[in-house]
Amino acid sequence: MKWTDTLNDFQLYLKIERGLSSNSIANYTFDIQKLIRFLELHDISVTPTSIDHSTIQQFIYEVSKSLNARSQARIISGLRSFFGYLVFEDYISINPLDHIESPKIGRKLPDTLSLDDINNLIAAVELTKEYNGVRIGERDRTILETLYSCGLRVSELINLKLSDLYFDEGFIKVTGKGDKQRFVPIGRSTQKYITIYKDEVRTTIKVKKQFQDTLFLNHQGRQLSRAMIFTIIKKLASKIELNKTISPHTFRHSFATHLLENGADLRAIQLMLGHESITTTEIYMHVDRSHLKEVLLKYHPRK
Repeated sequence: MKWTDTLNDFQLYLKIERGLSSNSIANYTFDIQKLIRFLELHDISVTPTSIDHSTIQQFIYEVSKSLNARSQARIISGLRSFFGYLVFEDYISINPLDHIESPKIGRKLPDTLSLDDINNLIAAVELTKEYNGVRIGERDRTILETLYSCGLRVSELINLKLSDLYFDEGFIKVTGKGDKQRFVPIGRSTQKYITIYKDEVRTTIKVKKQFQDTLFLNHQGRQLSRAMIFTIIKKLASKIELNKTISPHTFRHSFATHLLENGADLRAIQLMLGHESITTTEIYMHVDRSHLKEVLLKYHPRK
């Protein structure tokens, strides 16, 4: 059994059986390719079904020299899934990762922006800015408003379709991880900005055939890349001299944190974010506990 063939089969399994996104599959692939390169570098001739616990341990020891605990844990998790797949398919009987422990890592609290930070970032957008005749300033403002008001992942934002807009009902349809769909409420002000962009800016773009239904486009009529959204935000942060490291995901974290701080139900936030488990959403409970006393005083019968 060759590594390349087994890796290809694993990728198909992740896509078809587990319904993972292309980004998640790429991360798993990267971890396994690291192991393959290690074996080649050290001239270790083993197959996916013959590799043993000690070789895996040697690999992890080597990579741990240049990686932090969180990255080490991710690689171990990726390899455990790969060899777990081989067990599932009856290629091997024991997962060589079974007795390898991941390093202990603290739960990373998400970075957030204050409401003033968000307002300043949006205000910094130059609305009259054009590129090849396209008013990209209006587009960029709409992107920031949508990220914050709907709590979207960057991949969900760039894949948003015109046919996903249900403004009469006050919702947008979002396709998340593993192609799972959910409906997220959208406020009137964000609907207004999207409508302005859609009717006054997007109509001036010569849209490529395969992107006719894509909402946010570049000046060439193609879907925006993830990197482009990062660049837009980084430039605005620099412009207002915001001393924080932020990304599109920071808007998602801020969306959840601000809702929680203002008394929103954790279960409702989970549904809007598209988290499979409530424990993922519970991380926001650690960001700001100041509202918890108010909740107790307001709702508990014995105040």
